[in-house]
Amino acid sequence: MSDSPLVLAVDSSTTGTKALVVEADGTVVARGRAEFGMANPRKDHYEQDAADWVTAADTAIGEAVAALDDADRHRVAALCVTPQRQTFVLCDADGTPRRPAILWLDGRAADQVARLGTDRVHQLSGMVPDVTPSLYKLAWLAEHESDALAAAERVAGVHAYLTHAFTGEWLDSRATADSLGLFDMAALDWAPELLDAAGVRPDQLPGLVDAAAVMAPVKPDVARRWGLPGPIPMVAGCGDGQAAGLGAAATRPDEGYLNLGTAVVAGVHAEAYRHGAVYRTDAAGLPGQYVLEVVQNSGAYLAGWFRTELGDPALHGAPDPALEAAASALPAGADGLLTLPYWNAVQSPHWDPRARGAMVGFAGNHGRAAMYRSVLEGICLETGRNLRALAEATGTPLSSIRIMGGGQRSELWRTIMANCVGVPLVACTEAEVSALGAAAMAMAAATDADVASCARAMGRLGEVTEPDPALVARYAEIGAVQGELYDRLRDVFGRLDAL
Repeated sequence: MSDSPLVLAVDSSTTGTKALVVEADGTVVARGRAEFGMANPRKDHYEQDAADWVTAADTAIGEAVAALDDADRHRVAALCVTPQRQTFVLCDADGTPRRPAILWLDGRAADQVARLGTDRVHQLSGMVPDVTPSLYKLAWLAEHESDALAAAERVAGVHAYLTHAFTGEWLDSRATADSLGLFDMAALDWAPELLDAAGVRPDQLPGLVDAAAVMAPVKPDVARRWGLPGPIPMVAGCGDGQAAGLGAAATRPDEGYLNLGTAVVAGVHAEAYRHGAVYRTDAAGLPGQYVLEVVQNSGAYLAGWFRTELGDPALHGAPDPALEAAASALPAGADGLLTLPYWNAVQSPHWDPRARGAMVGFAGNHGRAAMYRSVLEGICLETGRNLRALAEATGTPLSSIRIMGGGQRSELWRTIMANCVGVPLVACTEAEVSALGAAAMAMAAATDADVASCARAMGRLGEVTEPDPALVARYAEIGAVQGELYDRLRDVFGRLDAL
């Protein structure tokens, strides 16, 4: 029987929580999962009951622990949580929410972005002005629900809220607190200038702990609730995007990660702070480092939208092998049909909430297969453009990209992506990559090792998709034309928005 430690890793994401129990080599020995909902009370408002974060975590952790035998329960040596980012709640000192939590995808603060989203805020926070950072939604609360914001004893992101629920301490990781947009990112500390802009008092915020450091022990009654024999240390985590990079063992500046999920999120690690127009800057799970991240709102969401609205009705939006085969038979460029994939506006590289999707180049020979292929190509061309801009900004070419998310299961999409980015794509075989990244941070604390070494030891990598030089050149030609569409349509988008 092994006497090496096991760690408990929790991914508290937007609509569900996943828990893994993991060995030092990355082997997952137990899993748990729980779902929860969100509310959309009015246009652009997305909210959640913060108590659901705790309930779902308890359920997922309890399910994972229940699958262990008694000996393995005694081997669990640390817990680490990776949360959804830019989501926060106003609550009392005991953790009772004063209003529903506001989610990262909430878009109510467009006016505040327009007024407060200056170059100075970007330089200080690392966050390109956009509705996503909590800063602007806190400013919205300061204007529209000032009594609720002023009366709240705590303003807490998901990680801080769960830390208090599990340990009784109001603490947060520097690599999760950063997503509120209230950080002096270079200093990895709260920025008084940004707190003033958001209407938040310093005493409302949790204390800060370095990423991968022990924060506090889990309370004995909480550990018993989960089925563990005794308290374990809770380790400071990082946001789910940064954790995905660690779970993919992408720890060097030339190793990128690409999550082909509902949105497309890709990034690299950087040892020093920098900010740029194409990417946003996050605090990394590697202590003292940063993650430079490009974001596209329409990823698998857009492919799913097409299959649901224009595909086989009997499949209800599920992957369609016949559609994939027909799209695969078409040449690169979908016979001249180009897609601007901004169904959900655009973040990288334009950060324009008014932008919308477009298909250009229709002819009588185009059918559903050409449209579908063009949608996939539009997403991939945009990703390639963003990653090249990121590599140019850092001065470090990418040698490989670790790919994850549901989209990577499509051979067609994976092949198009490899040829649009021009870099080998290495598949991650563990589905819960963010939780695996949290496990690497927990294991580093449990074994007194560095996070990067643990991430490389625990990463589960599989098939490599190599780019075809001829198709890389062809997509460069196609991308040059597709890349002009936004500039030519930008004024039209503004006029459409006014209508």
